[in-house]
Amino acid sequence: MHLTPSAHVDTFTRDNLPPAELWPTLEFTLPELQYPDRLNAATALIDEPTARHGADRPALRTPDGTIWTYGQLLERSNQVARVLTEDHGIVPGNRVLLRGPNNPWLVAAWLGVLKAGGVVVTTMPMLRSPEVATLIGLTRPVLAITDHRFAGEMDAAAAPAGLPVLRYGSADAADLVQVAAAKDGTFENVATAADDVALLGPTSGTTGAPKVTMHFHRDLLANADTFARHILQPTPEDVFAGSPPLAFTFGLGGLVVFPLYFGASVLLTERAAPVELAELAAEAGVTVLLTAPTAYRAIIKEGRADLLSRLRIGVSAGEHLPKDTWEAIEAASGLRLVNGIGATELLHVFISASGEDIRPGAVGLPVPGFRAKVVDEDGNEAPAGVPGRLAVIGPTGCRYLSDERQRSYVQDGWNLTGDTFLRDEDGYFVYQARSDSMIVSSGYNIGAPEVEAAIDQHPDVVENAVVARPDEERGSVVCAFVVLREGVVGDAAKRKEIQDFVKATIAPYKYPRDVRFVTELPRNPSGKLQHFQLREALKQDNDSNLAGAGRA
Repeated sequence: MHLTPSAHVDTFTRDNLPPAELWPTLEFTLPELQYPDRLNAATALIDEPTARHGADRPALRTPDGTIWTYGQLLERSNQVARVLTEDHGIVPGNRVLLRGPNNPWLVAAWLGVLKAGGVVVTTMPMLRSPEVATLIGLTRPVLAITDHRFAGEMDAAAAPAGLPVLRYGSADAADLVQVAAAKDGTFENVATAADDVALLGPTSGTTGAPKVTMHFHRDLLANADTFARHILQPTPEDVFAGSPPLAFTFGLGGLVVFPLYFGASVLLTERAAPVELAELAAEAGVTVLLTAPTAYRAIIKEGRADLLSRLRIGVSAGEHLPKDTWEAIEAASGLRLVNGIGATELLHVFISASGEDIRPGAVGLPVPGFRAKVVDEDGNEAPAGVPGRLAVIGPTGCRYLSDERQRSYVQDGWNLTGDTFLRDEDGYFVYQARSDSMIVSSGYNIGAPEVEAAIDQHPDVVENAVVARPDEERGSVVCAFVVLREGVVGDAAKRKEIQDFVKATIAPYKYPRDVRFVTELPRNPSGKLQHFQLREALKQDNDSNLAGAGRA
């Protein structure tokens, strides 16, 4: 590992990189991956595309008909950078936490932080204040920027840490939009190093404590120069849209980095049901749609396959895409979905296929610039057809912020993603299952232990265990097996009470849709909880082994 001289005055992120011996191997095997030592990703994402394609080209669209051109996005992101540096004293390396739904000002703020040499901390707008407070403690931001509609939870999380909160979108005179309008629309981007940290992306985590992934300026471009360039092949005439929040790296890549890097435009929707998203996309002339298999299934189930037939590419990621779902979508719409698997640790998709290379039922082949293999428990490469752990090497890789879990994710230079795969005789990678306690439901990553911790806080709960239950519509749902204190009845009212309690404690999308009351949980002789027995009981649908079981 060799790091170039940093432009960061605040050295927090570089000081908290993993030790050199725990880094993954990084490979830059394509000509387009040869980046200069000094690189600010914002320059490549807005300054250069504006100069190359013209200031009047549409960049950001919203369903109400609003269009920001490249010139307007450049000006407003420059104004944000001026607000940060001139009014808030932001210096290179300072962390700025962002919270808001997918809208143009969130993009302008994201670019503005990069321009100022800052480090973006992305957060889901649905997170509750204790979850945000945890991220504040881990990343130590000096400023938070939030959509004014989400300021309540942000204020509650920021106050104990003394963190200033800057709102946008309100009518207040101190609002970011109002203050930025008075600033000069030019800014000289900080000459950050290509290997200066630009983004801290929290994972959903498989334990109560989220892991914070660290991404360099060059990393933000590397996924555009691999998956986007070689699989999606964007042109300036493309219009992108999708459901993932920008706080997910799947959404950040597909809805900000990819379209801007290639001079295309994007339709930003704050929140839309699958059919509504497809209708809005059709009205806006969207050509590239990114969402989860759950959404594609819902669209064809509602008889609106015609909306998908208008797309050039439909990208399916965030959860497993079953072969029958792929075939049903092709039969109904003619759209051959591009499947893909990625990870927050590597930013975006690293195994995929497009066009004639697509094989239904398989995820695909390593994206150009990446290598992948399947390994057994000893780290040896598994033969074709034998399931094992997925291991990946490429131009991006896992770097956790000061976290011992780096040791388990990176082994012998390979990123071990927590997924079980097999590789067929032709080298295609076929998904089998998650190999950890992550639950992937409707494209959202939900850590089972985090849900368990929330349920445990309910006064009537003695203990509980959370696992994934396969679900035709959502891929998986959160299923909780709950032991109640003596004398408390586990009925439908108590089930809803626990679900509502979880929604109020952590992000609502993490709540257990399936709650089963049991008298005890399976444990081994040493007392360790055996989640696998619960998964097996669900698989066999053998509720008779679980006294008092009931589902929501």
